[in-house]
Amino acid sequence: MSQQRAIMNWSGGKDSALALYHSLRSERWDIQSLLTSVNDLHGRVSMHGVRMELLHAQANRLGLPLQLLRLPGDVSMETYDAQLQQVLQGFQQQGITHSLFGDIFLEDLRQYRETQLQRVNLKGGFPLWQRNTTELVHEFVDLGFRAVLVCVNEKQLGAEFVGRELDLDLLKDLPKTVDPCGENGEYHSFVYDGPIFAHPIGFRKGEVVRRTYSPSGSADCHTDDTDRSWDTGFWYQDLLLNEVSE
Repeated sequence: MSQQRAIMNWSGGKDSALALYHSLRSERWDIQSLLTSVNDLHGRVSMHGVRMELLHAQANRLGLPLQLLRLPGDVSMETYDAQLQQVLQGFQQQGITHSLFGDIFLEDLRQYRETQLQRVNLKGGFPLWQRNTTELVHEFVDLGFRAVLVCVNEKQLGAEFVGRELDLDLLKDLPKTVDPCGENGEYHSFVYDGPIFAHPIGFRKGEVVRRTYSPSGSADCHTDDTDRSWDTGFWYQDLLLNEVSE
């Protein structure tokens, strides 16, 4: 069976890393590029808040081209959809047939993604779909991936969780109401090492900041592990690239 040319929607977090791991090992996919939505005004990954230099370091370690969907700050969903269509059309013209995601069980988000893809004659792929989220976290850790929490929703997690290592100790400490993978937007992570990385990313922790948002139809809610209902406050752990080790 010939491989199908695909892109991976890359947030920089745990779910997209594990989805990419399985996609690279599969005989079905030929991964051509990563695609990440970024807030061009602040130079950070949408919603996750990770600096773009760390995003580029991830792409470098993965050995894959990185395509940015640059959003000029807080944009409407109409503007986001239009810019996304333009980027996807470019991929389609290059012979890409599929766009892959790390979504696990959010049906409405999957439907949204598939609707957008159909408009440019692309199909979606969901390597982790309906997997058990506790098993996924254990698999992530067992495979040797390393990640830290860079954003937590204060409705579900306290500020003490942001900046913590994503490991089995963290899993034990999560409240029972929190999905182990943060699939309902409880937390977002930054992956800095793993079996698909050429070598680890050196970084140091900066300040922890709190930001509040309201449900305004912003495009930031359509990153790859959010639930689009985040009218609340978030705690962010800023990460700085350790240029000495780069």
